Parts: sequence; structure tokens; C-alpha cells
Amino acid sequence: MATVNHQDRPLDLICLGRVAVDLYGQQIGSRLEDMTTFAKYLGGSSGNVAYGTAVQGLRSSMLARVGDEHMGRFLREELESVGVDTSHLITDKDHLTALVILGIKDKETFPLIFYRDNCADMALTKDDFSEAYIASSRALAITGTHLSHPKTREAVLTALEYAGRNEVKRALDIDYRPVLWGLTSLGDGETRYIDNAEVTKSLQAVLHHFDLIVGTEEEFHIAGGSTDTLTALKNVRNVSDAVLVCKRGALGCSVFEGALPADLDGGLNVYGVQVDVLNVLGAGDAFMSGLMRGYLNNEGWAQACRYANACGALVVSRHGCSPAMPTKRELDDYLTRAESVPRPDLDERLNHLHRVTTRKKQWENLCIFAFDHRKQLVDMADKVGADTARLPKLKQLLLKAMEQAAEQAGLPHNQAGILADTTFGQDALNAITGKDYWIARPIEAPSSRPLSLEYGDLGTQLATFPRDHVIKCLAFYHPHDDAELKANQDRKLTEIYQACCRTGHELLLEIILPADMPQDEGFYQKAVSDFYQLGIKPEWWKLPGLSTSQWQAIADTIEANDPDCRGILILGLDAPLDSFKAIFAQAKGCHKVKGFAVGRTIFGEPAEKWLANQLDDQGLINAVSQKYRTLIEFWQQR
Repeated sequence: MATVNHQDRPLDLICLGRVAVDLYGQQIGSRLEDMTTFAKYLGGSSGNVAYGTAVQGLRSSMLARVGDEHMGRFLREELESVGVDTSHLITDKDHLTALVILGIKDKETFPLIFYRDNCADMALTKDDFSEAYIASSRALAITGTHLSHPKTREAVLTALEYAGRNEVKRALDIDYRPVLWGLTSLGDGETRYIDNAEVTKSLQAVLHHFDLIVGTEEEFHIAGGSTDTLTALKNVRNVSDAVLVCKRGALGCSVFEGALPADLDGGLNVYGVQVDVLNVLGAGDAFMSGLMRGYLNNEGWAQACRYANACGALVVSRHGCSPAMPTKRELDDYLTRAESVPRPDLDERLNHLHRVTTRKKQWENLCIFAFDHRKQLVDMADKVGADTARLPKLKQLLLKAMEQAAEQAGLPHNQAGILADTTFGQDALNAITGKDYWIARPIEAPSSRPLSLEYGDLGTQLATFPRDHVIKCLAFYHPHDDAELKANQDRKLTEIYQACCRTGHELLLEIILPADMPQDEGFYQKAVSDFYQLGIKPEWWKLPGLSTSQWQAIADTIEANDPDCRGILILGLDAPLDSFKAIFAQAKGCHKVKGFAVGRTIFGEPAEKWLANQLDDQGLINAVSQKYRTLIEFWQQR
């Protein structure tokens, strides 16, 4: 492998080509005609590679266009969330973002429709980037689709010229889609190969520019003008000195440097691990992502291909393209034991690593206003003779109080937020969603023991919850519960955790010792340990104030079982406001305690007065805001 130098350049890789929204049908085995729901992902070959290399630790940049609309913003935010540079992801006001609708019928059938007529990424021009931008990277990766139209071809050739003048390595993923070259009906995105002499000629005219060319056997067939793979590779070699990496499916891949051997197995053959295939779509982009990691880190072709094969193996076992891409930690773990993991999608350790290493936001010093109370507020309304129909408005006013206090306290949005319910707080949840606050919502039936869910089937609920809403579940749990009760609650909590893992929602597990059971703060550490033994690894724990020694014991338990746990929030249990100085002080040295989620201490008295018509709306907001600000100050002073 030729060394890729210029380590001091700000970028490792610029990806030029397709970036689109993928709408994946969720009913595995259905015809596309019968799909009823779709999952939305970042897609497009170049977009996937930019994303996939970024999560492998490379400094990647996206060179393309997206529409000036919701889908374009979605793609930008997805790329930025994993650290991709989007300084040259241009917002195009005249074209819509490209769209792909696709399904998984079986292991061999993937119905697919490209909506790319006059789309934004195909409007890229040579004037959209400068030579200085191309020269700021160590490598430039092109996908073949952008060679299919005169305007984008001109942009590609200009970028290649800039790269050649500035010692930027140039890589091509042939990425042959006949429909995108106008060779099949518009709705036939599934067909992967149609022989065409004009496409071969068009590709061969530019292959001399590249240092690395990657493709499947069929893609080399079109590039080399022959359906015999070795002949096709030799034809490509006649016009290019590039290193050729041929993807060979279950056989892994072969690398060819210099003259071609007498047979296909005569190159460097790196065999992949065998996995059960769910979905081959996106596997090539994952392969390219892993390959570029090894290539740009100068780890040799054997190791680069190990990364590439493993990335492809993981993606074919999962739903989607970009969200299935393994992270660096995940890939490294997989490679230590790949032979023993035939079903990566069922491997608990690997799935947990994927879950915790693909988080998009970080949360520290959280000051959360919890007003997810239902039964307590109904009781409060009954006490003062108020109509419970006023409770939704109350929750909207509590939200205004939270936002007012957070602003006055100078809290950034990623340090504030709410815990609110669906029963009375849906309007408040709708109003705050999308503002980058921390948001959680309860699912348990109030006061239930054994635990039950407020609205029954969890799968139905989670399907309607925004992905960035944390799922909060309160369990009245005691290590000395009788066997039947414990088994019932353990089973329910395991189901809840597994459902959150499937949908991608984070889980907050709140534990309170039942009032009629023995009270010992050491029981909380025992409960946390019990849940880990069950395989439940919530992102968040919500626990009452404890002594410094118990906080440390719980932190040690978390660290031993799930060092990637987000942390602990301290709950209030209607404690007097002044008591929180001492409560917070006890947690001062525990790095796992990330903040508080307190409710009735803040809103209890003002809410009752408002329900009794002793406070007007602004009076309620001001009173609640003051208490919340005081609690924020206590936390910040701890």
C-alpha cells in the first residue's frame, strides 16, 4: 500500500456524490406495494460513506447539494451529528433533496425506486468548490453516478484535477446503478447490471485519474467491458494504474496492485466472516467506509480489507444503511470475535455497543423540571374542587415557567428540560419538542404495583413517540419483594427495555422503595445490581437523594456493568426546597450523578393555588419559575 501522507491537512476525506433520504419499508417480506410504514434514514452512496467514515474516526467532509426544505435539513443535521464537515453541503433553493423508497422482500429481492429527477445533488457544479477546499483533504472519494450527467461529470473532473495537482489521493466507488444511467425503466432501481458500451466508454475515459478503484464483480464488468471478471479487471488495468479492490460477496475481496495475475484468486485475498443476510443495501458503502479507514491510516491492504469486510457484514445483518454503520469501537470489538458472531443483529454485546456509541447528543449538568404527575394532580384538583379539564393548561403554564427560569438562569438548552406526561401534558410535549431540550415522558400506570403500563401495549405507544423523547418508567421495587411479584416486574421491565432497544428510544428507570416495605438506602444499590443481572441497561437512572457512600457504591455498580450509562438524575419526592442543598452536596463527588429531575417541590404549592383560583397564570409562572431557579442555583453551587 502506498503511504497516504499529509497528516497535517484538516480533512482526511471529501465525499463527492449522491446524498439522499432513504425511506425503508418496515414490513420485512412485504412487496413495496404493501408497505404501510417506513423508517427515514440518511442515504445515498457518498452520504453513507461520509457518515460511515466519520463514525470510524476519520475527518470527513460532504461535497454535494441538498434542497432548501425539511429533508435537506435532516441530511445536514444527520451528517453534522457524527462530525462530518458540511461547509460544502450546499443548500439549493431550486431543487428538492433526492429520495429513495425501498423495501426488503427477501435475501435476494430489494424493490427500490429512486426519486432523483432534477434533484439537488445532481445540480452540483464545478463552481461549488475551490481548489483550496480539495487540497485541504488527504483523499477525495467519488461515486460513479456523478459521471453519468454532463454537469456533474464536469464537477467531478474539476475536483479530480484539483486533487491531482495537490497530491490528494483519488478513490472511485464505481457504484453502478443502471437506472441512474437511463438504461432501464424509472421504477426499476433494483436492477444492478445491464451491459452498455457507452457506459463502459464513459467510465474508462476517467479511470486514469484514480489511485484506488473499488467495485463488485458486476461493477468491474461495466468498467472493464466484459462479463468475465478477470478480463474486465485487465481491461481496467490497461487504462489505469490504480489499486483495484474487487468485492466478491461471501468470498470477501481481492486487491490487485500492478499487473493482473493469471487467475482471480491471484491477488491479495481477504476473506470475510459469514453472517445471515437481512439486507445487502448499503453494504458496499459500509465496505468503502471500512476500507478508507485502513487506507487513510496506512494500515496495509490486508487490515483495510478486514475493516471493509467486517463493516459490510454488520450492515447486511441490519435494517437501513447509515444507521447500521458500525462505529470504531463497535467494529474493533466485533473483529476480536467475529468468527463466533454469526448473527450480529442478535449479539447482545454488539447491539449494546452500537446503541451507546451512536448517540447523537451529550447531556451534562441536567436541571430537569418533572411535571409528569397525573394521579397527584387529579387528587389536588379534587381537593380544591377544580375541574380536571384545566390540567392540560396547567402543564402548558409549567412549561412556560421552565423556559423562563432556564433563560433567566442562563442555562443552555442541553442542560434543561422537562419530564411530562401524555395524559395531561401532550400540548406541552408538542410545544417543547424540536428545541434541543432534554425531554422524557412516562409510560407506567400511576402507582401501579406490580408495574403496568398506562396505555397498554408499549409497541403501539413507542411508534408514536418522537425518537428524542426519553422513555421514563417508575417501578416501586424492593429487593425483598416476594418471588411472584419480583418475577412479574422483572419480566415487564425487561420487555420495556427490549422495546426501547428496538425503537432506539433511551430509557430512564426510576426506582422508589414502596412505603410499606423496610427502608434502607442500601437497597437502591441492590436494585440497580439486580436489574443489570437481568440484562437491563437503561441510559438513565432516577433515584432519591442518598449518602455519599451509597452514591459511590451505585456509581461503582454502574461502572462495572455499563460504563456507557448516561448517568443518574436525583428525584425529589416532594422534599422541602431547602433540603436540596444537602441532598446535592452528598452527590458532589459522584461523577455518575448528572443532575436532578424534581417536580412537586417546584410546582406543588403554586399549582394548588392556581387550581383554587388564588393565583393567575402569570403568578403561577413566576412562582414556579422562582422555585426552579433556586433549585438550579443549589445544583450549580454544589
